[in-house]
Amino acid sequence: QGQLVESGGGEVQPGGSLRLTCAPSGISFSLGVMAWYRQAPGKQRELVAVISSGGTTNLGDSVRGRFTISRDNAKNTVWLQMNSLKPEDTAVYYCAATRRRYPSLRLRESHFDFWGQGTQVTVSS
Repeated sequence: QGQLVESGGGEVQPGGSLRLTCAPSGISFSLGVMAWYRQAPGKQRELVAVISSGGTTNLGDSVRGRFTISRDNAKNTVWLQMNSLKPEDTAVYYCAATRRRYPSLRLRESHFDFWGQGTQVTVSS
């Protein structure tokens, strides 16, 4: 069973930028929809950004205009570029992916077959 591995988290000051990377380990087939979720302490996990294999994207209202999601299908790799970071962006960020393609990006967490272990992002002065 393959897995996803996130990297690029860390601590940054408000207004700063970080770029998260999610790469597969032990997955030899093309992944379908890929996404980034986050979970802040005491809060439910929420969808941050999602991208189809064709490049269609959807971002959460709280990050639209500041974050960008992109992917390389040949490498099954997805990135999350985070700019103008705010303290409320502090959370553990998780990468997720589906085995198959879907016609819509309106997916539940249960649709995602692979998850990473998460990477901490802390925005603090």
